[in-house]
Amino acid sequence: MTIGGQAVIEGVMMKSPRWVSTSVRKTTGEIVSRVESYVSLSSRSRLLRLPIVRGAINLFEQLFLGIKSLTYSAEVVTSEDSEGTEAASWKFSLSAGLTVVVAFVLGLLLFFYLPLVIAGKVGARGSIAFNLIDGLIRLAFFFAYLGVLSLWKDMRRVFEYHGAEHKSIHAYENGEELELETVKKYTTRHARCGTSFLLVVMVVSILVFVFMGRPDNIAERFLRLSAVPIIAGISYEVIKLAGRRREGLLVKIISAPGLALQRFTTREPSDDQLEVAIDALKNALKAEVGA
Repeated sequence: MTIGGQAVIEGVMMKSPRWVSTSVRKTTGEIVSRVESYVSLSSRSRLLRLPIVRGAINLFEQLFLGIKSLTYSAEVVTSEDSEGTEAASWKFSLSAGLTVVVAFVLGLLLFFYLPLVIAGKVGARGSIAFNLIDGLIRLAFFFAYLGVLSLWKDMRRVFEYHGAEHKSIHAYENGEELELETVKKYTTRHARCGTSFLLVVMVVSILVFVFMGRPDNIAERFLRLSAVPIIAGISYEVIKLAGRRREGLLVKIISAPGLALQRFTTREPSDDQLEVAIDALKNALKAEVGA
């Protein structure tokens, strides 16, 4: 059974095939959890399970689940300050929604539109040269972005929970008991990590955009957005292969850059953080057994 996950604010979200479990540690030290059923769109149609198509579906589902879990974790952490009032909850939901919209717009600007503008200023005319420069600029922005995040104190705790998530999943995949001492010995890096996925997306996008030529106007630049599901689908298949066949030389070569990049996005977690990740994973597995 494949388990995925994500670090959230003072907690971890774990996703099994049919359940999503999010565990968060409150300022009082108590761990609170939410377990919800989850039915993927891919499970409802054979067409949506086709290679590449399933990857595009998975991307949008993970974005939705990730934002939902992040919102829940933030509500738990801030609930004591807001006194749980309905007005405070409404204001928080509005603030969270606006934050997501702003982050999405800034992401498009920084990782999509701005690299195209800079590549155009360089003067490369050929499709291959232009898209190679565009891709390299996008990669440079991505590395710089992760580097800045790793210096941010609040994000460091999220990266520690990210490491706790990976350690717990490693223990499960190796058939270990989900106990603190057994989970601690595993690495914080994992081949199926979202960081690795984003890096693969960056590389695959260069190859896909070469076939779309050099965009010469705003309409053609934004037309590239239509290729995002295809890029995500191809990247998903690459990561899926890396997760299944870890011992192959080619897979190790493909996985190496993503695993190295996780040096920025994972940190060694504390015992308290590991306990939260273990709790989330146990809840998801228990729900699967009881379903």
